Amino acid sequence: MRVIPSALRFAALSLGLVAATTALASEESQLVDSINTYRSQVQRCGGQASAELPPLAADPRLELPANSIGDLQQALARAAYPMVNVQAITLSGPRDAQAAAKAVQESFCQVVLDPQFVDIGVSRDGREWRIVLARPLLSGRLGDWQTEGQKVLEMVNGARAQARQCGGQSFAPTSPLAWNATLGGAAQDHARAMANNNYFDHKDRDGRTPGDRAELAGYAAQQVAENIAAGQDTVRKVVDGWLASPGHCANVMNPQFKEMGAAYAVDPKSDAGIYWTAMFGAQ
Repeated sequence: MRVIPSALRFAALSLGLVAATTALASEESQLVDSINTYRSQVQRCGGQASAELPPLAADPRLELPANSIGDLQQALARAAYPMVNVQAITLSGPRDAQAAAKAVQESFCQVVLDPQFVDIGVSRDGREWRIVLARPLLSGRLGDWQTEGQKVLEMVNGARAQARQCGGQSFAPTSPLAWNATLGGAAQDHARAMANNNYFDHKDRDGRTPGDRAELAGYAAQQVAENIAAGQDTVRKVVDGWLASPGHCANVMNPQFKEMGAAYAVDPKSDAGIYWTAMFGAQ
């Protein structure tokens, strides 16, 4: 289940500077893309398999000078980023985004595969790189889990109404999903279990899979799939993240699914703060 006379010379110099700045920005953007591609696939890290993770959102407030030193939390406070948790990766030596991505994957996989982080900023000064990953304070005003679950359903059905490319798969528009209360309850139970027990996985602490949980809830399924998310505090962030992740996107667009239930749960003591589950099914 389940990233040129005197005035003219001046103009030429200005253009050259613009081109150089664009090239630097491009390298930084390429590194963000590479990290998100890495997160979108199951990886082996620290002896464990990661879940497919939604992409990190680029936030300019996290683009701190690569060669700066000092308190990271104070720097983010000055940038007006209301964070709950933050971690920075400093690299010295990579000549381009490809080399930087390789170094990140080899030495910092546990940081970039941590589901609690939802935002990223990358800065570069020559061969010095700084990658900042952070989770902001929850700012969304959420209703109860059924209300927000219905909003997830509405956004998912809006996505299903349009043709879409999910990684290497093309999907035509397809029919909307119906709300299923049994799947909704199973989704809420799993979201609550992840929040209260501080983990992020499709397999729960008793080893049960989404199919197992659907069956235990009384859902007689021919087919079941599950999307999960952590750290995002609005339905739009959650669904946009799923649509940007090939595996999650494929579940959203799968025409074989006819029903869905979705929910969220919050626990301030957990790493990510808020966890989401959507279960897709066909009976």
